[in-house]
Amino acid sequence: MRPRIVQQDGQIGFHWTTIAGARTTLPELVIGDDEADRLVATHLEALDDALIIAAERFGELLGGGRRPETDCERDDLVMLHRILDGLCHEYATALEHTGITADLRAGKIVGTATLFSIRARLPLGLLGPAPLDGELDDPTLGVVSGFGEMCQVDPDRPWKGGRWIVRTESGLRYPLTLSMLLFDSSGVNKDAARNEHRDALSAVVSAACSPDADPLAVACALDWLLYDWLMAHRDGPDSAEIVFPKGRDEDAAVVVAAAGVSVRSRAMVDPGLLAPPILPS
Repeated sequence: MRPRIVQQDGQIGFHWTTIAGARTTLPELVIGDDEADRLVATHLEALDDALIIAAERFGELLGGGRRPETDCERDDLVMLHRILDGLCHEYATALEHTGITADLRAGKIVGTATLFSIRARLPLGLLGPAPLDGELDDPTLGVVSGFGEMCQVDPDRPWKGGRWIVRTESGLRYPLTLSMLLFDSSGVNKDAARNEHRDALSAVVSAACSPDADPLAVACALDWLLYDWLMAHRDGPDSAEIVFPKGRDEDAAVVVAAAGVSVRSRAMVDPGLLAPPILPS
């Protein structure tokens, strides 16, 4: 017999049990298991199934078609993001324990789950400020002339992250997104922009364990950089499915690692985030 996943029909979340039937987690299971890769793959497929159920049940709310109107709907979104956060964290942590590298499918599924989590938190006011919030100039109507650049909040504290901005010849700094840079701007080296964004994510992940790192600031930095990257890599304007351009295999591992560190950082200020959820049927 092998450990197994427990999930009721139509249920978004799931959990693992040991051979003896005791509740456990994927990171606990993979340690010392001769077939850890099978456990990791099974977890990923179950997460993919959970996303299908979530999209059917909460698509209108996650897509911004309307805001949650009742306490029940708000509670549902809280439940959704906490479940998806926990499952993504388990997956990312299991990869750390085993040395397994996230492939494109893993990046696609964990990326989509992360986007769902962010979209669930957005109408609830559970997202922190974006990097450089309140420090940029307000853009005027019409075409803006300038140069796009990834601007760090504080080079001496890389865990604070950064964001894309447009710097004009007059010195003004306007907010910019990766989507605007890739699809609405001229003269852009798209591969270079993606590389720079990936490097910005990696820098925050690497600096997150610094003794002076503020976990809330780390989470805000990663959530913004992830959201910006994920929104620019959807299968279409009305889709939440994440796609990776050809030749961008390395991006998948960065997305998975960043998603895991974001959850871990938020759990440091919200210890209940990684507590086993009570899953409704």
